Amino acid sequence: MPSGIRWLNGSSSNSWGRFYWENNNNNFSSAAQKTTEITVPVAVTVFPTEIYRAPKTWTQRAYPTLHYFNEVDKGGHFAAWEQPQLFATEMRAAFRSLR
Repeated sequence: MPSGIRWLNGSSSNSWGRFYWENNNNNFSSAAQKTTEITVPVAVTVFPTEIYRAPKTWTQRAYPTLHYFNEVDKGGHFAAWEQPQLFATEMRAAFRSLR
């Protein structure tokens, strides 16, 4: 089920809460996700009401190919819905130099 559907129908708190509890965050570290093996350019925008807001130094360590990093003043976990213009602006800025 897409994450937006879970959010809209109110099922996210139970289903995702259990998922995170059962995994005890063991599968969410950069080492477990093998982020250092990513070879394509990585872009990160940090939204202020996101569940987790990684500092730039941590992001750089997790993603050696970090190409773009920015912190914005609006938006959260569903930034594309909450702030679509800002989200689009960030996408354009992140990949402008790769064109």
